[in-house]
Amino acid sequence: MSPAYDSWLREAATRRATAGLERRLTHRADNARVIDVASNDYLGLAMDPRVTGAAAAAATKWGAGSTGSRLVTGSIELHRDLERALCAFAGSEDALVFSSGYAANLGAITALGGPGSLIVSDADNHASIIDACRLSRSRTVVTPHRDLAAVDRALADRSEARAMVVVDAVFSTDGTTADASALLDICRNRDALLLIDEAHSVGVIGRAGRGVAHAAGVVDDAVVVRTVTLSKALGSQGGAVVGSSAIVEHLVNTARTFIFDTGLAPACAAAARAAIDILETEPERVEQVGQRRDEIATALELEAPDGAVVSLILGDPALTAQVADDCRQAGVIVGCFRPPSVPPSGSRLRITARASLTDVDIKEATTAILEAIERRR
Repeated sequence: MSPAYDSWLREAATRRATAGLERRLTHRADNARVIDVASNDYLGLAMDPRVTGAAAAAATKWGAGSTGSRLVTGSIELHRDLERALCAFAGSEDALVFSSGYAANLGAITALGGPGSLIVSDADNHASIIDACRLSRSRTVVTPHRDLAAVDRALADRSEARAMVVVDAVFSTDGTTADASALLDICRNRDALLLIDEAHSVGVIGRAGRGVAHAAGVVDDAVVVRTVTLSKALGSQGGAVVGSSAIVEHLVNTARTFIFDTGLAPACAAAARAAIDILETEPERVEQVGQRRDEIATALELEAPDGAVVSLILGDPALTAQVADDCRQAGVIVGCFRPPSVPPSGSRLRITARASLTDVDIKEATTAILEAIERRR
């Protein structure tokens, strides 16, 4: 290795260790007996036989991969079937499936932004949105978390003809929700586009889990674009953009993460399609997520958020990692969020509610969390 890179890597590793920010991969065994309150499988569909069966059948028929970008050989009938289902589910005119939710955000924001445009982004938005803003070459104003007045001022003070407000529907680290209705009013008044990332709200918020925008009545394709992920409540993999046909046509022609990326694998498309069917016929799963979230929050003496994420802030990153490790040793997997995922003093355990959790699961998980915190403090 180059001596310069060897020195740089060693110094970076030392800084991470000193700050308590080391990260290690842990590999989950398929038969591990653990209580999982860290994953985003909110509806418990990732292992549902109807979902895995659809994935297996699609892989057998179409192959393991899509074989190319969607503009070459990668678009298959399953993609369009899934896009139609997403349109019906979201109440939108059109949809476009990407290989991941990250790619959907990158593709949509960079294609709809660009030089001569303004992007207004919430300070707590997901990393995929932050990266997309940087790559878009748009002037970007980052506003304080959920500060509607700051959003309005940024739009009012702009010199650019085009502007777009970008926000998480449910913020992934604290479970709070965006005020979609108020943001839509601001965007209409200021001639701006509103892009809502529904990654953590689909399957969790609104009737049959249709998301924050749908629950707030904010489904105006002329002003609103939504991105969704298929890898959380829908238990599969991939992402999508839903919006007007004009937006989708523009993305097909300009979104680099669509044009140059291999299409979503057939198994993933079929699995997500099956999950949507289940969600529409079993909407009680959404209510179960909310009930489990409330039970977790009560046991930990925290205020329950609107989403499925319960955030327990410990502050110190090393302490947070130690508590998470102790929980794992006790057979409970919790999320461990440290900078740069959260602010410097915001290291936290991120506990996710899932419809498939039992009363015993919640009791054992919350007991392990509280005991680990008590032991480490």
